[in-house]
Amino acid sequence: MRCPFCGNDDTQVKDSRPTEDNSAIRRRRQCVNCGARFTTFERVQIRELTVVKTTGKRESFDREKLLRSMQIALRKRPVDADRLERVVNGIVRNLESSGESDIPSKTLGSLIMDALKTLDPVAYVRFASVYRSFEDVNAFREEIDLLEKQPLPEVRKRQGDLLDDNANE
Repeated sequence: MRCPFCGNDDTQVKDSRPTEDNSAIRRRRQCVNCGARFTTFERVQIRELTVVKTTGKRESFDREKLLRSMQIALRKRPVDADRLERVVNGIVRNLESSGESDIPSKTLGSLIMDALKTLDPVAYVRFASVYRSFEDVNAFREEIDLLEKQPLPEVRKRQGDLLDDNANE
């Protein structure tokens, strides 16, 4: 593992342990060159996923990009980081178990929207405003009206495998 501080290829694992939800291994590492310490996470990857953009451009699926986009929507919202991790893990498992290696960006966007709708309606509208490129205030009103017409318990039933029992606190 390359040191993020000095770029040296030689690092030592000082401690390894599973994450709370057992979805990854957390490793504390130390660089033998500069002595810096850092943490890495090792996850099981069932298949290589590729996101196919609407333009046709293809890029490797990036779990961290998915997590960051949801964190931005959830900024300053009362959603526990562990709960968000479980939801992201559920989305990734859903994608990996779909049997498809190529994931249309619209499919990924829909999964994120559904998850955010269940986690936090404000974060859902924030994400929707960027994802759907809202042009004006009326677009916000229309989305909020649709959100209010669909009660959250129905959303939770549809979510099924995206939110495990632990996430429904």
